[in-house]
Amino acid sequence: MLNAFIDRCCRWINLLIALALAVMVLLVFGNVVLRYVFNSGISVSEELSRWLFVWITFLGAIVAVKEHGHLGTDILLTRLPPIGKRICLATSYGLMLFCTWLLFSGALAQARINWDVEAPVTGASVAIFYASGVVFAVASGLLLLMHLWRLLSGQVPDDQLVQVTESEEVAAIPHLHLDRTSGPK
Repeated sequence: MLNAFIDRCCRWINLLIALALAVMVLLVFGNVVLRYVFNSGISVSEELSRWLFVWITFLGAIVAVKEHGHLGTDILLTRLPPIGKRICLATSYGLMLFCTWLLFSGALAQARINWDVEAPVTGASVAIFYASGVVFAVASGLLLLMHLWRLLSGQVPDDQLVQVTESEEVAAIPHLHLDRTSGPK
């Protein structure tokens, strides 16, 4: 039931990202056309596009945390026994939670400081900009805690202990991969 709720939330986040990207593209493209064709422009387009880009980035990072989609390396992890993999994974979750806490406290402090500060063009509170970090930190912190609980309670099978996504470019180069039994290919 919790997984279904999280999946639904991530679908809504993806929809929100797509909508924000569409608005951002329309604002930037419309501004370019207005500037070069009509020698005018939309004054809020640059500021709003920048804010939407930041929100898209942080919202996408929430989905990436849920799907274990961030890049990493597994050169050491694949050679460890299952208990070593569990220890490394638990340590990595702890470090990610610490970084998430730092991001949360910093973004919250900035949002509070800038609550009454108005953006130069839109006049909106600059706290909206920093709220993206708070939203990311809360959502990813909860996801990381859930992943850590599953790991510590033994719900993660041994074949899922290496939760790394390789770069597509690196994965496409066959001579960089190591054969686990005979060295480089």
